[in-house]
Parts: sequence; C-alpha cells; structure tokens
Amino acid sequence: MKMELLQPFINAADAVLAENLGGATRIEEVSMEPEVYQRKGIAAEVALAGDIAGRVIFDMAPDTAVKITGAMGRVLLPASDDFVRETICELASQVIGNAVTSLNDQGFRFKVFPPHLHSSEEGLHGSCDTETLVVCFDTPSGLVYLNIAMRHSTVTRFPLPVSQLQASSG
Repeated sequence: MKMELLQPFINAADAVLAENLGGATRIEEVSMEPEVYQRKGIAAEVALAGDIAGRVIFDMAPDTAVKITGAMGRVLLPASDDFVRETICELASQVIGNAVTSLNDQGFRFKVFPPHLHSSEEGLHGSCDTETLVVCFDTPSGLVYLNIAMRHSTVTRFPLPVSQLQASSG
C-alpha cells in the first residue's frame, strides 16, 4: 500500500478529530493487519471504488463513541442510542470528505459510498493485493482506530465529463 493513498486519510482523521473534540490528538500505534479485522465497538465503514478501491473503518469502544458524541453534540447519551451511531458515521463522512479532496487533487478518480455501521464482530480482511493499515489515535475522548484497506484499482478511469473533454481538446 502506498503512502500516497494512506496519508490523506491519516491527515484528515488527525485534523477532524482534533477540531471536533477540542484537543490535540496523537498517533498511539500504527500496525499492518494481515488477519481478519476485529471490531472494537461502534464502527462506521466507508467504501471506495474507481482508481482507488477499498474501505476505511472508524472504530472505537462504546464509551469513546458516547464521549465523542457528547463533544460533538454537547449531549450525553447511552451507547445504544441511534444518535451515537449516526454521529460516528458523520465523523467518518467528515474525515473521508477531507481525504477525498486531497486524493482528487492528486488526480485520482473514484466513487465514495455513504458510511454505514459495521456491525459484525469480525469479517473484513486484506487480500493478496490489499493490505490493511490500522492507525490508533489517542484523542481527548479516548482511542479511535482508523482501519484502512486501499489499493490502486485495475478498473479503468471514470470518463471525463464532456465539458472537460471539450476544454482539453482545444
């Protein structure tokens, strides 16, 4: 896995977590995960397809998710509340949005699917052509895991919009 694919996600997670949680974050641990993914608690998954294929999972213990929801929404809710899960999906959207902007600026073309809750205890894992990187962020609300499985896709690039074809041909 190339750093050009990973770094935008790491930078975006660091910035979004720090901004939303009102304090500094720091990378606690970075590891390559060859084994099946084990969910830590409440997790949101976002898939990508196109020049880049793979998925990103934001995962945290239920008490961390409640603290993050409180910090972002200024409320305290039980971990079973739908609002907590929706907040974690929103956090994933913000991080992915920032990372996608950076990757688009590098010329990558791909589709981002909406975040959804990753609810199985285990299941997702890398393959022979897709490694999984796990970055653990220590935040003011607790540990947040960013699980990234990305690869350059063999799928052909999306076609350029007609307006761009006309502009580049002249």
